[in-house]
Amino acid sequence: MSTYRILVVDDHLEMARTIADYLGRHGMEAKAVSSAQEALAALGQESFDALLTDLRMKGMDGLDLVDAAHRLRADLPVVVMTAFGGIDSAIESIQRGAYHYITKPFKLEGVRVLLDRACREYDLRCENRRLRRAVDDRFADILGQSPPMQTLFSLLERVAQVASPALVLGETGTGKELVARALHHSGPRSAGPFVAINCAAVPETLLESELFGHTRGAFTGATQSRRGLFLEADGGTLLLDEIGELFPPLQARLLRVLESGEIRPLGSDGVRKVDVRIVAATHRPLSDLVHRGEFREDLYYRLKVLPIVVPPLRERGDDIRLLAEHFLAQARQRLPQAVVHGFASDGMAVLLGHPWPGNVRELQHLVERVVVTVDKELVDAVTLRGAMEPLREKSISAFGWGESLPSLRDLEQQYIDHVLERTGGNKTKAAEILGIDPSTLHRRGKARE
Repeated sequence: MSTYRILVVDDHLEMARTIADYLGRHGMEAKAVSSAQEALAALGQESFDALLTDLRMKGMDGLDLVDAAHRLRADLPVVVMTAFGGIDSAIESIQRGAYHYITKPFKLEGVRVLLDRACREYDLRCENRRLRRAVDDRFADILGQSPPMQTLFSLLERVAQVASPALVLGETGTGKELVARALHHSGPRSAGPFVAINCAAVPETLLESELFGHTRGAFTGATQSRRGLFLEADGGTLLLDEIGELFPPLQARLLRVLESGEIRPLGSDGVRKVDVRIVAATHRPLSDLVHRGEFREDLYYRLKVLPIVVPPLRERGDDIRLLAEHFLAQARQRLPQAVVHGFASDGMAVLLGHPWPGNVRELQHLVERVVVTVDKELVDAVTLRGAMEPLREKSISAFGWGESLPSLRDLEQQYIDHVLERTGGNKTKAAEILGIDPSTLHRRGKARE
C-alpha cells in the first residue's frame, strides 16, 4: 500500500511539527511549514496527497490558501483546522472546495483518520477517472458523458467480451451502428473484420446471396462464385442492420446459422463452418413484429440474448451541448470560411430544449445547415428556430396530422405514400429518395392489398 504524503500548515510551527511527527509515526509521510506562502512553494515543487491547514494564520489565511492550492491542483484534498468559534469560516472553506474541517482541540488520531479517508476517496476518484478515460478511449466514436451514456458504456464493456448475439435497439438516428462497431473494436474480435449490411437496402432476390454467397452458375447471372458476408466476417463481427426487414425465408436460414455455426452457399452441396459474432440492430419493436407474425419468435429470442438499448438524445441532457460543439468543429473543418464559430446562450437553450425526434443525426444535420447558411458568429435562438421551422412546417403540412399522432409504422407508410405521390408513382425514383430498394416498396404494397 502506498504511503500518503501530507503537507501540514500552521503559523505555530511547533504545532505543525507535532502533527507531522504523529502522522509520520502512523504510516504517513508529512512535511510541516509555518505559512501559506511556504505551503504554496512546497506544492509547486513536491507531490502531496493532501493538505492540512490552520484557518487563522498571519498573512494569507486558510481560506485563501484553499483557493490558491486548488489553482495549483484542482483536485487536492484540503482539511481545515479551526477553533470552535471559526466554524462558520470553516463551512465557507468547504463551500470553496475544502474536503472537510476539524475543530480544536482535537485528538491527533482523529486528524489521521480524516486525512486517511480524504486520501482514499481521492484515490478512488482518480481510479474512476482512469477507468472512464479507458472506456472513453475504447468507445471514442460515441460521444457522451450523461448518466444514460455512462450506463451504456458500462454495458458495452461487458457485452463486448462475449461471443453471444447482441441486439441493439434504439430510435432512428441514435447511433446504433456506432454501438455495434464499438462492441467489435473493444472486444477480443477486434483484429478480425467488421462487416455491416442493411437488410432493408438489398432486394430479396439478392440478399440471400449477399449473406451466404453462391457458386458459379447457381442462378442466372451468377458468372462467378461469391463468398458472401458471413465468410467475409469469419473471425469477426457481422452487423445485420434493420433486422426487422429481413425476409421470412432468410430469418429461417439465419436461425440455422446461429444454432449450427454453418452456412451453405447457394448452389453448393457442402456447408462451411464460420465463426461470426452476430450483432443485429433495429429501430422497430421486434416484439410487435413477432405478435403480427412478421418475425420469427424463435429467432427473436435467439438474437435477444444481449439486448442493448441506445438512449434517445432527448434523455441525454448536456450531451446535446457536447455533440453540438463537436459537430460545429467538424463542420468548420470542412468549411474553413464559415462565419459561425459558436452558439449564443439562448441558442444553446433552444438546442437543449428541443425534443430531437431524429436524435443525434438530426442534431448533426441542423448544425451543418447553420454552419453553411448562417452569416453570424454566434447562432442565437431566433436563427436556430428559423433553421428548424421550415422542416417542421413541411412535415406537418405534408402529412396533415392535425391533433392525431400516428404510430411509427403508419408514419412510415404516410411518408412512403407522400414520396410516391410526388414522384408520380415511380417506385424506382421513390425508392432512391427513401434510400431503400424498390423491392421493399413492392413488398409493402402487396402487404397492404
